[in-house]
Amino acid sequence: MSRGILSPADWRRRRVRWATFGLHGVLLALLFVVGLGPMLWLAKAAITPTQDTLRSPLAMWPHGMDWANLMTAWTRVEVDKYFLNTVVLAAGAWFVQLLVATTAGYALSVLRPRYGKAITAVVLATLFVPSVVLLVPLYLTIVDPPLLKVSLINSFWAVWLPAGANAFNILLVQRFFDNLPREIFEAARVDGAGPFRLFWSVVLPMSAPILGVVSVFAVIGAWKDFLWPMLVLPDPQLQPLSVRLPALQKFVELDVFLAALAISTVIPVVLFGVFQRFFLRTGALTGAVKG
Repeated sequence: MSRGILSPADWRRRRVRWATFGLHGVLLALLFVVGLGPMLWLAKAAITPTQDTLRSPLAMWPHGMDWANLMTAWTRVEVDKYFLNTVVLAAGAWFVQLLVATTAGYALSVLRPRYGKAITAVVLATLFVPSVVLLVPLYLTIVDPPLLKVSLINSFWAVWLPAGANAFNILLVQRFFDNLPREIFEAARVDGAGPFRLFWSVVLPMSAPILGVVSVFAVIGAWKDFLWPMLVLPDPQLQPLSVRLPALQKFVELDVFLAALAISTVIPVVLFGVFQRFFLRTGALTGAVKG
């Protein structure tokens, strides 16, 4: 039996039980307001006229809804174009981060090279380097890549390639691979599976939870990134929503701008809703161990 602050005898007392339920309800309501309140207000303001938002920010549409804000933001503000740029940037950053994190984590955890611990220590050490310190050398590398000799400025590759150098994701995947059952790896090797077959057919199918977590981190991180895309994508036609919306704020009405902000939050919210179960999933390896 699990233990808690209240004993089973306390739970049988009606007054204690109802007081506990009431406290849980209050805490849940506070968490709801703090966590979802700003997003719900933004969704409301996106279809509210500017004057109503300024006069009564918390009122529920005193003069009706204005659904035209969304269409105006999508067409006149060209949110559709910047939205597509953001999707392309986020998709490329997601693929590069997932590729680097899974292959590096596989090499360090499953293949275990001779100097694997030293490499892991170096990767861990990079987490203690402030990102602002790396900004100038990284920018100079993008301007003049050592091997390509062609500037990557105003190219999506300038965002995709640096995104792969994410030490946190590598260590996260490596730690997950460390907890996978080694018996399955040995059985696959006995059956003749090489390193690539072991990675593709055994490790990746067992790694759905960590792949979902890394995917959420990668897409949301790329979606909200502002400074780096602004530096390497000076062409407004290539910039994502995170860069263009602040620049357009002074040229559009408040209600249209809030509608554009609401549109820009759709993908991260949907993505987290789809993959949030991976954050809580704990029995992913049960079938693999039994099989």
